[in-house]
Parts: sequence; structure tokens; C-alpha cells
Amino acid sequence: MLDGWVPWPDEVAARYRAEGYWAGRPLDRLLRDQAERAPERIALVDAEGDRWTYAELDARADRTAAGLRRLGIGGGDRVIVQLPNTDAFVVLFFALLRAGAVPVLTLPAHRESEIVHVAEVSGAIAYAVPDVHDGFDHRTLARALRKAVPSVEHVLVAGEAAEFTPLADIDAEPVPLPVPDPSDVALLLLSGGTTGKPKLIPRTHDDYTYNVRASAQTCGFDSSTVYLVVLPTAHNFALACPGLLGTLMAGGTVVLSPTPSPEDAFALIEREKVTVTAVVPPIALLWLDAVEWEEADLSSLRLLQVGGSKLGAEPAARVRPVLGCTLQQVFGMAEGLLNYTRLDDPSELVVGTQGRPLSPADEIRVVDEDGHDVTPGATGELLTRGPYTLRGYYRAPGHNARTFTDDGYYRTGDLVRVLPTGHLVVEGRAKDQINRGGDKISAEELENHILAHPGVHDAAVVGMPDATMGERTCAYLVPRGQAPTHRELTAFLTERGVAAYKLPDRVEVVDAFPRTSVGKIDKKALGRTIAERLSAEGAGGD
Repeated sequence: MLDGWVPWPDEVAARYRAEGYWAGRPLDRLLRDQAERAPERIALVDAEGDRWTYAELDARADRTAAGLRRLGIGGGDRVIVQLPNTDAFVVLFFALLRAGAVPVLTLPAHRESEIVHVAEVSGAIAYAVPDVHDGFDHRTLARALRKAVPSVEHVLVAGEAAEFTPLADIDAEPVPLPVPDPSDVALLLLSGGTTGKPKLIPRTHDDYTYNVRASAQTCGFDSSTVYLVVLPTAHNFALACPGLLGTLMAGGTVVLSPTPSPEDAFALIEREKVTVTAVVPPIALLWLDAVEWEEADLSSLRLLQVGGSKLGAEPAARVRPVLGCTLQQVFGMAEGLLNYTRLDDPSELVVGTQGRPLSPADEIRVVDEDGHDVTPGATGELLTRGPYTLRGYYRAPGHNARTFTDDGYYRTGDLVRVLPTGHLVVEGRAKDQINRGGDKISAEELENHILAHPGVHDAAVVGMPDATMGERTCAYLVPRGQAPTHRELTAFLTERGVAAYKLPDRVEVVDAFPRTSVGKIDKKALGRTIAERLSAEGAGGD
């Protein structure tokens, strides 16, 4: 068993098994089962139109798993995977599971700051990257990582490998491999990073398989489903809600898009007769406008899932008339709990809520600042536990002590109210986090980077309203001498390896910060100030 993670209590795990939530099967079986059931059905299609049947995808995963074992990777070894939406990601993901290794899924946008941290915490021995993606050379990042974290022994490169190991060469005749314990950790996801650097989220074979299976059933996935992956495949939403894994479990076809742009996505929807896809609100807004200039036939699309951050009621109401498909709002987290509007929900719930819990075994509480349950219908912080919600982050005992209650509830940091139907309406965040179009940015992490600039005495990062992204980031600076300009600060942060989506959208220079009665920076006051300024400028959110 992988060390450093917090399992469910024995009696709780036994109940989940007895009640059928946990089936005791390794996660990779969802591919194997379909390869045995319908080997010639198309499982995967890439942007260029290359296709793989279930039998072919299954065989490639077996050969790559054998190649990984021959390289010495397996037995709980952590492998950081930072691959874009290509067949290489899908094959490597299943191969790692079969080799007994633990994929640590990171996003293509992550840079040195995040990747070094993840490697240190996970104890990774290998790192899988593309050669160049979206104009960025990941081999340069790999060199920096190996210098900073010498335990990363292997770098596997999809494409031109330079001095590293070509991913295509990780190939060997299949051999019998140990079957993993379904109660052990299958993969590590990254948190949005509410305080400091991202935390690692352990997902077991049992809980993630249930996550996928229940989601696929709720969303009506079957062998006729053609699912378009437009978000990064490593994103929990695109991977397992029901996503790529749910489609494969149901025997459908996964189509990979290199980007979520209307130009790429609409062409693939028309070409492959896509039936379902999942996007974040800024992409949904773009697509609603893009139908005016993109001429692709979208008539095959029956379901658009929107999640990652709250979709406003006005654009939600436009989805069916403009795109001609059903909207499903999804509110969830890589840590576990998922909420879906149901396919038969009345339109007012689909447009005006963020769904209700996926599982009958999901337990939720809505509490005030003192941890007491609020009156029904009132707004408070969402706490949850259940058969697919973690009981602790990986190797983070101090953080876990603050983030989980003594009886195992996860403090999500989301402010919600619950309707009599059980549907949740998201009202904001209790944690110091900015949700920039579905990308979660830790204010504390960004502040720490900004404070490293010699021209900054103090920094406070707050969210500011934005009609497209929901929120953008505003960095307030108290200067030390000459304050850096916005351009100078973003260049400095980029040099430090901060991901592009975390760079502040706006910089405000002040002499001092407002303070609360206990001397803390009054971020609510700063948020109000920038919101008022944006409103006066005519640039505020709706």
C-alpha cells in the first residue's frame, strides 16, 4: 500500500463495499472489459483522425506497461504525467496503472514552480512530457526539474526526446503483472491550491471507479456516446466526470481535441458526430458567440456539461436555443464530491442551480463560521464526506488537520445554499482562492511569488469580477522603492516558473493595506474597492 495517504476508516470502507459502491476492481479493468466485450469498436480518435479500437488501445497499454516494468517503473512508483490531449496520454495512463505505478496528473500549463513542488511531495521517479507543446519546450522544464529534484531518474518524452527517453520506445512483449489492491491509491490528482502550493489528492481504484461508473450512469453514457475531450485530459472534469474514463467504461468513443477553440472543437463535433462534451464557463460563452461565425454542423451534440466555476443564469438559458443541446451544470472537485443537474430536471433547476449530489451515500452539511449547521436554505460553507471523497491529502498532515473535521468531513471552502429539491446553488468561496474561469488560483501562493520581487514590500491578491471568466486576479502591492509595472511583474513571475493562468491580470499600487480589527489584511475591502473601480470604468462583471 502507498504510504502517506489517509484511507477511509475500516468500518466505513466495509459499508461502502457491502452497499455496492466499491466493486473491488482495479481502475484499468474498465478498458480491459470493453476490449474483451467489443474489441473492434472504436475507442479513441485523435484530432488528425487516427483511430484505435478497444483491442488496439488495450494491447498498446499492455506493451507500454511491460516496457515501464523493464525500465524499473512499478510497485507504487510515482510518475508525473504532463501530456496534452493525445493518444500518448491515454496509453500511458492505463499502462502506469497496469505496471503498478501511480500517475501524478499535472496540467500542460504548469511550469517549474508547480512541477518541482509536485515532484518533491510525491517522491516521483519519472516525468512524462511532450517535446514542445503550445510553443513551450517541456524538455527545458525537465532539465530544470532533474536539477532541482535528483530523485526524478527518468524523463519520458512524447516526440523528439533529445537526451531523454522517447516514450515510443517504452515497449515490450506483455508479461503477467501483479493485480493492484483496489483499496490502494490508483492516481494522484492536483488540488486547485487554496493555500500555498497545490496539494496531492489520492484517488483509489475503488473510489475512482465508482466516481466514473456512477457519473456515466447519471449522464446516460452508453456505447453510442461520442465524447469530445476539449479540456486537458488530466483535469478531473474531463477525465472522470464521466469524461474520457466514463466513455470507455460505457463502450463509447473518445475524441481528443488539441484545444477548446471553436475552430478545433466545432470541426471535430461535425466530423465525428460528437454527442457530449464538457467545458468551463468562459469556453461556453465563447461557443455561444462562435456559432455566428463558425459554420460547422453541431446537430449531433445532445449534451453540454458546464462546470469548473459557476455559469450565470443568462448564458445557461441560451445553451439550448443557441447550441441545440441539453445543458448539464456540474459542480464538483477533484477531492471528490460531484453534483449534477439531472437530464430530466425542469429548466429552472438546470439554469439556476449547480446540481445535486451524485451518490445516495454523499453526506453534506452547510455550516456557519463557527461550524454550526445553518438553517435550511441559508448560505454557509459546504462540508462533505462519501464513498469517493478523500479523507486526507497526500503527505499533508498539517493541512489535513485544518481541512477535515474530526469525523471525516472535508471542508470544501465553497459557500452554498441547498434548495428543498437537494440542488445546490453556489454563492462563492470561503477560502482565499480565485476561480479564474475554472482555474483555481491560490492567493497565498501567488503572493509568496510576488513578495520575492525586490520592489515589493507587501502583496495581497484578490479576485475581481469579470463577465467572461467569473473572476480575474488583481495584485495589490505596497512597494519597496520603485514598484514594478504590470509588465515587469509578470515577466518576473514567468521567470520564476509561475503558470501563465496564475499571472495577475491587474496590478494596483497602494501605500498601505486596509486592516481588520485583528490586524489582518482586509481582503474584502480590497475586493470591494477593485469591483467599484471596475464598475466606474465600465469593465465590471454583470
